[in-house]
Amino acid sequence: MTSNTRSPQDIRQALLARAELALVDVREEAPYAQGHPLFAVNIPLSKLEIEVFARIPRRDTAVTLYDNGEGLAQRAAERLQALGYSDVALLSGGLEGWAKAGGELFIDVNVPSKAFGELVESQRHTPSLAAEEVQALLDQQADMVVLDARRFDEYQTMSIPGSVSVPGAELVLRARELAPDPSTRIIVNCAGRTRSIIGTQSLVNAGLPNPISALRNGTIGWTLAGQALEHGQARQFGDVSATTLEQARADAQRVAARAGVATASLADYQRWGQEPQRTTYLFDVRTPAEYEAGHLPQARSTPGGQLVQETDHYASVRGARLVLVDDDGVRANMTGSWLAQLGWEVCVLEPVAASAFSERGPWQPPVPAPSAFEAIEVETLVQWQAQGQVQVLDFTSSAQYVARHIPGAWWLLRSQLRQGLAAIPSAERYVLTCGSSLLARYAVAEVEALTGKPVFVLRGGTTAWLDAGQPVEQGETRLAVPRTDRYQRPYEGTNAPVAAMQAYLDWEYGLVEQLGRDGTHGFTVI
Repeated sequence: MTSNTRSPQDIRQALLARAELALVDVREEAPYAQGHPLFAVNIPLSKLEIEVFARIPRRDTAVTLYDNGEGLAQRAAERLQALGYSDVALLSGGLEGWAKAGGELFIDVNVPSKAFGELVESQRHTPSLAAEEVQALLDQQADMVVLDARRFDEYQTMSIPGSVSVPGAELVLRARELAPDPSTRIIVNCAGRTRSIIGTQSLVNAGLPNPISALRNGTIGWTLAGQALEHGQARQFGDVSATTLEQARADAQRVAARAGVATASLADYQRWGQEPQRTTYLFDVRTPAEYEAGHLPQARSTPGGQLVQETDHYASVRGARLVLVDDDGVRANMTGSWLAQLGWEVCVLEPVAASAFSERGPWQPPVPAPSAFEAIEVETLVQWQAQGQVQVLDFTSSAQYVARHIPGAWWLLRSQLRQGLAAIPSAERYVLTCGSSLLARYAVAEVEALTGKPVFVLRGGTTAWLDAGQPVEQGETRLAVPRTDRYQRPYEGTNAPVAAMQAYLDWEYGLVEQLGRDGTHGFTVI
């Protein structure tokens, strides 16, 4: 049991000194989004093992954990110490202690990036057009292109009519190809505000000659104006010419230099990886498809626009060093320019030989070895269900469970096992699953201890069940605990209430003032 504590003042002093620290909220995402310190990252106790090694890679990092009186932080501390983390402490008084000490509380998720975006707009007066103005231009068939800076899957869900998917880090590389005439107007949009602002200001900083504007308030503003969105679109950027690439590279390198981004060799990165007391992340900012076709060993796939938007999720040690890699000299430099303004030490890798991109396939998170467990095949589970006296426990995300799950399976969170099992009829044996069973295998010993019954893991998880052609259920059929694992974002999907969308915009407008009250951000705007 850890008795080490750090005070809110200790954390504040470390932030102002730009020392390395990881301030971790171990609650689920929904309560985290209701209030947390600016630089607190969310690593729920329920998913600790499958996230922490990637997000806090150095085991002697100063890690400070907190909850809001639920007792989760102490359990998380014991678990981290068992995983080899040697400098783990609890935040004195938890979240309440932070607030009582005068610490500012921020709602929502990815707040540092969103607050920074508002700061950029306030200082640079990033040009924007209201939804009604953009609709009028579309109606007039004006010479313009609308570039959607979100992830492609978000674009497919809903998009501005006629827009093209160009995720944020791709904008400076692709925009000249999509709007070769300098008189063509460029509109950049996202769902709300941040990626529209950062994308538009990226093009302005890069010196494109076109008239450039953000779609003010993104698809939220579009919806609030009563205008129609498209759904299921697939328009994407294409290749760029050698001339466009050369110009984009020069633009990006100039912007990165202004922001203080350094360059580094592959040998530098490898040497840094051996340094004590210093955390270095290696992020590949190209598209996921490019990453999977070939990438540097140890590099994590973090498309640049999302890395700027969700920096806290990928680099959870504030004060760490970020090393970025691409194969064009554009995307890493533009991404780096924003991360440097966000207060990070950033280096872009010098060009490396194509042969160095030797790894193939999607990124695989580093995870600790689970305790011993016995896996069963889909056929065995089918037989056991036919015989009765088996309960299937599903530890996937609640959204994935609702979308489809094994008939009869119960959804629950590892952090709430005792409460969840109390709501589930007992059985002679239990089978655990999730999407792949990666997370489920870490729950075996806990379920055995709480039930006193044999516990098994479904090999390959629910994915294997689906691949075998077995039937599935949909909906909230068996929720053993409330769905607190995911904060309902008012800018995602197509069914957000109008009041929630407007409240979200109102909150974003107030972020610059809240940053000033907090006083720890260290952001600069070039």
